[in-house]
Amino acid sequence: MSGIKLKKPVRLSPSEYYRDIIDYVDERPVFRFYAAGEWAKGARVRDIRSPIDLSTIAGFYVPGRDAIDNTLERVYRSGRWSARNTPGERRLGILERMADLIEEHRDEIAEALILNAGKPVKSAYGEVDASIDRLRRAPLDVRKLVGDYIPGDWDEHTLESEGLVRREPYGVVLAIIPFNYPFFDTVNKFTYSFLAGNAIVIKPPSADPIPVFYLVKLALEAGVPPEAIALLPVPGNEADSLVSDRRIRVISLTGSTETGLRVLKKAGIKQFIMELGGGDPAIVLDDADLAMAASKIATGIMSYSGQRCDSIKLVLVEEPVYEELKRLLIEELKNARIGDPRDPSINMGPLIDPQTADEVMEAVSEALRAGATLLHGGRRLGPNYVEPTLVEVKNKEVLKKLKLFREEIFASIAAISPVKDIDEAIEIANARRYGLDAAIFGRDINKIRKLIRHLEVGAIYINEYPRHGIGYYPFGGRKDSGIGREGIGYSIDQVTALKTIVYNYKGRGIWEYM
Repeated sequence: MSGIKLKKPVRLSPSEYYRDIIDYVDERPVFRFYAAGEWAKGARVRDIRSPIDLSTIAGFYVPGRDAIDNTLERVYRSGRWSARNTPGERRLGILERMADLIEEHRDEIAEALILNAGKPVKSAYGEVDASIDRLRRAPLDVRKLVGDYIPGDWDEHTLESEGLVRREPYGVVLAIIPFNYPFFDTVNKFTYSFLAGNAIVIKPPSADPIPVFYLVKLALEAGVPPEAIALLPVPGNEADSLVSDRRIRVISLTGSTETGLRVLKKAGIKQFIMELGGGDPAIVLDDADLAMAASKIATGIMSYSGQRCDSIKLVLVEEPVYEELKRLLIEELKNARIGDPRDPSINMGPLIDPQTADEVMEAVSEALRAGATLLHGGRRLGPNYVEPTLVEVKNKEVLKKLKLFREEIFASIAAISPVKDIDEAIEIANARRYGLDAAIFGRDINKIRKLIRHLEVGAIYINEYPRHGIGYYPFGGRKDSGIGREGIGYSIDQVTALKTIVYNYKGRGIWEYM
């Protein structure tokens, strides 16, 4: 593996606590799926590889069509009612107990994120801690589980009546989990779905499902009704029958725009929460604190090797400060320490697979052929290890034709370009098909306010790089970046149905109108 030194071979050794969900085949752990009541085997085993060295570290049983159908029937017939009939205060207690259990098993979960997702040590522990935090913030979601009272005396046709509008669970939520935050995204989707009284079926990422297996084990111990949760590790290219099943009433998906489009075509009439492709623009104004902006933009480019929907992929800088910001940003990118993520001194680990590294190399080659300048990085240090890469593209028409601009490359790569004013920055940023987030660095409140009004994105970060965190502030996209919102107190809207109840009291003498 050229340029990368590994500490030692990668080996997964689950603790005794998880032994009841694992079989050992040729000394390799093989995880069972959870069929809404039992940990089950399948006829087929799929390998789980570590992105650290691409070695096979485990496997999981793939459920067959009959197992999927039987599981969905169990969840639909009894699981959705078990979840709904669990009192709200008890659901909150279960979520609190899950947080306690995650704290107890924090080290082993973090290790799974390092070995299976390739996360640097700090990032892995950060994801575990964010998951604990999300569960403990569940009481804030309860604020949105309210309805309305509507008096009938505001229309002559509804006199002597009154109405209630209440929220109730849809029944069964399918959570489709991305590889980049497998543990947190599962916790988040489970929290708002179960808190609202839904059962949940989890489709983990095939690349790094181990943290999700661990989580379901903890959820069951915390007291989640056994038939109200299922874990079906179906490969994405085999999941059409799952997403189209009519027993599934809500799909919560985090993933690429292409995956989202496929799900929309196959799913039929359902409720959707979709956080899809992004790759965010950062706009630097001529009065910005340039050192701070460069530091935060570099973090937004490099964090988890750029494998984030909210990663910065486009940097637009007003001309008077362009050269200085560019210089500072290059210096910040030089601080990347790339290598074995098990080493605590490393801040950039591998990409999830070599195919993503191929995309980076192709995008760089295309940009250079079109006249762009490689300012930093662009080297492949191993099959799936790539330096953070910054490409300068001054010609705006060339920029808009590049893969770097048209698509989301899920890696640490960004284009930088000068702009004459904020109107040009708005035009360029809005020309992308995505509209997840944007970052603005500067002080002029009038410029910032105009950018806020005109940028077609779901969230804007002022003097900060985009960071969704636990969803304390809601996030989600416009255009090809998604449907609905993830966030504390906001996702509740998509996993609960409104039901209107009208009471007629005509002639009962309750109201005496003038």
